Amino acid sequence: MTAITLLPRAAFGPITIPLPSSKSESNRVLIIDALTDGENQITNLAEARDTQTMIRLLKEDPEVLDVLDAGTTMRFLTAYTSLSNRQKTLTGTPRMCERPIGILVDALRTIGAKIEYQKKEGYPPLLTKGFEKQLGHKVSIRGDVSSQYISALLMLAPTLPEGLVLELTGKIGSRTYIEMTLQLMKQFGVESRWEGQSITVAPQKYKPTAYGVESDWSGASYWFSLLACADEGEIFLKGLKSESLQGDAKIVDIMDGLGVESKFNGEGVFLRKKEVRGLPHFDFTHCPDLAQTVAVTCAVIGQKSTFTGLESLRIKETDRILALQNELAKFNAQLVEGENGEFDVVPSSGIPEEVFIDTYDDHRMAMAFMPLATKTKVTFEDGEVVNKSYPSFWKHTALVGFDVIA
Repeated sequence: MTAITLLPRAAFGPITIPLPSSKSESNRVLIIDALTDGENQITNLAEARDTQTMIRLLKEDPEVLDVLDAGTTMRFLTAYTSLSNRQKTLTGTPRMCERPIGILVDALRTIGAKIEYQKKEGYPPLLTKGFEKQLGHKVSIRGDVSSQYISALLMLAPTLPEGLVLELTGKIGSRTYIEMTLQLMKQFGVESRWEGQSITVAPQKYKPTAYGVESDWSGASYWFSLLACADEGEIFLKGLKSESLQGDAKIVDIMDGLGVESKFNGEGVFLRKKEVRGLPHFDFTHCPDLAQTVAVTCAVIGQKSTFTGLESLRIKETDRILALQNELAKFNAQLVEGENGEFDVVPSSGIPEEVFIDTYDDHRMAMAFMPLATKTKVTFEDGEVVNKSYPSFWKHTALVGFDVIA
């Protein structure tokens, strides 16, 4: 664990950030690639530790799949090993073994997978014990807990003898991530049908394809926030598309209200300062990974806002709602829980000369609070935590002109 300190810097000149590739796209493409025996030409895979862990485990194929702290990798590999008849033990860090997986396991068992929990019911570690035959082709699964459960099932669906019909019950969260999965499946030749609460995938084969992974919109969000919080500056983010599969591209619309103008060309997007119009309310149901970034932005620039759609934040790498409340308080801002799932962001009443941010073993807690360094000296408990999704983050922070002290 290495602490990182940023000395304050309120303004910077034009800068280009060479964004990392999308972890979300990369991890999905890797599962699809494994289902086509690696016959694809995949380029620009993410440098993120989660993705590199997925690459290593698929290549080495050990008996024990230790996913470390990679939630996507855990969920996707659970479905992959279960329905492709592989006997594997899946485990991870202590925090990973506290993150529930029972909803996915129940769905896989309904289809015909044999899975046993090794310790606590409903949580990793678990043992996949094979898949002899398909017991059912219709599965009901909650739509509001984790889109990764749904994506994991969808990617394996075309390989099943009878295909799969997924009935999503209740509110559907992170819809854009499900849509990303279906669009990527289509890129590799698999058709699907989504009508109302039901997604149908018939038995069919993935087709070998050449595919280049887009840059990461989640990673881009921190630079939008930085510019919103800075007094002046210009940023060019390489490798982003105006028409993206990634739900976190919604940051363009969010930051348009918080003082950042976006202009695309064929290579990426230019960010410039503009007048702040405000963000009275935003629903993060379909882009929950943006919530921390936007909360910090509003707190720093003095914009009160009401957030909804934060339900899934409590079961991420940490309880992100509690973590946000704790860390915002350190510079006299608040995230106040109200009724009906609403949270009010109360801007800072005064930023102290130095702030220490605890990172909670959560990459997004470090990166989301980086823009606070436009106003004050900030020390982050563990700088290495960014390796989960964006290993070059502090290097890119230094490109902007910040003094990054380890």
